[in-house]
Amino acid sequence: MDIIPGLPQGKALDILQSAPILNFDIQLTGTNSYQETADSEVVIITAGLFRKPGMTRDELLLANMKIVAEVISNVVNYSPECIIIMVTNPLDAMTHLAIKTSKFPRNRVIGLSGVLDAARFSSFIAAELKVSPTDVSACVLGAHGRNMVVIPRLTTVKGTPLTELLPQETIDKLVERTIEGGAEIVSLLKTGSAFYAPSAAVARMAEAIVLDKKEILPCAAYLQREYGIKGTVIGVPVKLGKSGIEQIIELELTPEEKQALANSAKAMRELIKTMKLG
Repeated sequence: MDIIPGLPQGKALDILQSAPILNFDIQLTGTNSYQETADSEVVIITAGLFRKPGMTRDELLLANMKIVAEVISNVVNYSPECIIIMVTNPLDAMTHLAIKTSKFPRNRVIGLSGVLDAARFSSFIAAELKVSPTDVSACVLGAHGRNMVVIPRLTTVKGTPLTELLPQETIDKLVERTIEGGAEIVSLLKTGSAFYAPSAAVARMAEAIVLDKKEILPCAAYLQREYGIKGTVIGVPVKLGKSGIEQIIELELTPEEKQALANSAKAMRELIKTMKLG
């Protein structure tokens, strides 16, 4: 669904024509009307402006607040029982906005964050070590963006901690590249932002929900005292199933890691104050 006439219809038709090649029989519809999205089980929201070179996620805040609030209102009107997955940046703030606007319980509003960030970190590690990306299990918590919390100690390659495989200097470089992962792509594209990796990440989240997989994935979730954090959205491991977030997993963190996560949450609270949402 898109507000631009013809765009969603054309995209849907293009994807539909790949069915005989990829061997799927799902029906696709492109529309400019929320009415055709009625009674959706899962709604993925990407609506909003994309980042331009040199623009921070926070600079997107005010413009995307208005867009997302309107989209959420329509989604709630036509699909009151759905689970919402937020993709629009700044991600954590927009997820918080979605919870407040929809008035849905926190388990039914989830933000794309750690699945994408962990994938970026894993891909950089795999390239550095010359191993398969599937052998890497990365741990990334916190806000999506500059305030993310990458935890090399809990990042493994076939069960071996990353800290035993690479020197700290190299790890620090990979962490910094992960933090700047979105900005690096924006600077290269000039007129757009990341597309393929975020779409793969959100598809994995949607599949975990639709197929009730009970898969543990790092996502942006509204915390209520978990990790000692209350009343803000932040990236943490969660169990995803048919009810959305079915459990928030609390990892054993070091004092330094706990402080980094608390600092990330504090930055989010400051952003929420700017939004005047409470």
